[in-house]
Amino acid sequence: MQPRPRVVSARAHPRLTTGLTWLLALTAGVTVANIYYNQSLLPDMARAFQVTDAVVGYVPMLTQLGYAAGLLLIVPLADSMDRRRLILLSTLGAALMMVAIALAPTLWIATCASFLLGLIGLSPILVVAFGATLAEPERRGRTVGLIMGGLLVGVLFSRTAAGFIGALLGWRDVFWIGAGLSLLNTVALLKLPHSPQPAESIPYFELLKSLAGLIRREAALRRHALIGALGFGAFSAFWTTLAFYLADRPEHYGGRMVGLFGFVAMAGAAAAPISGRLSDRHSAQWVNGTFLALMAVSFLMMGLAGYSLLWLVAAVFLMDAGTQGSHISNQTRIMGMNVELRGRITSVYMVSYFLGGALGSAVGSHAWARWHWPGVWISGAVMAGLGLVTLFAENLRAALPVPARSTG
Repeated sequence: MQPRPRVVSARAHPRLTTGLTWLLALTAGVTVANIYYNQSLLPDMARAFQVTDAVVGYVPMLTQLGYAAGLLLIVPLADSMDRRRLILLSTLGAALMMVAIALAPTLWIATCASFLLGLIGLSPILVVAFGATLAEPERRGRTVGLIMGGLLVGVLFSRTAAGFIGALLGWRDVFWIGAGLSLLNTVALLKLPHSPQPAESIPYFELLKSLAGLIRREAALRRHALIGALGFGAFSAFWTTLAFYLADRPEHYGGRMVGLFGFVAMAGAAAAPISGRLSDRHSAQWVNGTFLALMAVSFLMMGLAGYSLLWLVAAVFLMDAGTQGSHISNQTRIMGMNVELRGRITSVYMVSYFLGGALGSAVGSHAWARWHWPGVWISGAVMAGLGLVTLFAENLRAALPVPARSTG
């Protein structure tokens, strides 16, 4: 079913200032960190709740599944209501769920609260779409890249902060601090302008039904959603198991070393704004392919980590650069498709992205339990390679000779 035509008032287009762009980038970083604090704290949580590594691995998996559910069920509302209100409610709700995790007496309650945190904590994605809507078309890639840069630094800094604070104060204090930062961010977000409003709201279930038609019509959206899912799946397989690998090494590294790897990954995340600028000027496909190739190479380098930890340091830098660069290229491509459908386009892409992340976490945990480190880096390399194949599948089909039809 085609969505109803919408009329947007002229005054509904506030100017995207530099200050507002940086506020959106800061919000993306602060709020996305909530989703990833747990990955550096899994060994501590396993000891606190007296469960195995495999069992506590469900915490990050269900957090990402909750995020995927929220992207499917809540983000489409951005095409029908004020995005400012959605962002404020999401940020406040996430703060409350962080408090629930900090107070959780059992792993079951912590896991349920983590799922709800993912379901509610959608501000990182909403602010990207908010900024893309207000940006001028010729600056959209740069704007998306800057906001995503903040988001990606938040993803990576969360692991660093969680590793150090968890080792110093305990894992529960990490969630208390995260809740406080989210509340402060909610207050700062009161300065956000109201986003362009439709003259006629689209009923909620009509919004959800239109997603299927959007997926059927848009081959580019399907392709980039799959590429994003594979890339984030490989990324999640690594980060879900890194703490276990470092603890299993002869040196028995703890949370502080995980935190140091977060700093390395943040350096790699600097590729996010660069990818946005390159996608504004060059073929997004080749920009994307370059970053996916970096990612595949990085996982192969991880196979040498047993000889020296420096191989792992270099691999983490390249992996994060590749993952984030590919993600920005995907988003720059899909954000230019249709401004009226941007909330739903974002929903389809990001649902696929986080389903891929949840699957990657599960694959990584299973690979670690069965094959240890070789299983993890081989799984990541395979997923990155499949992303490359998906990206260039049309080019490969076009290059193949067309069989001549028989005239007999």
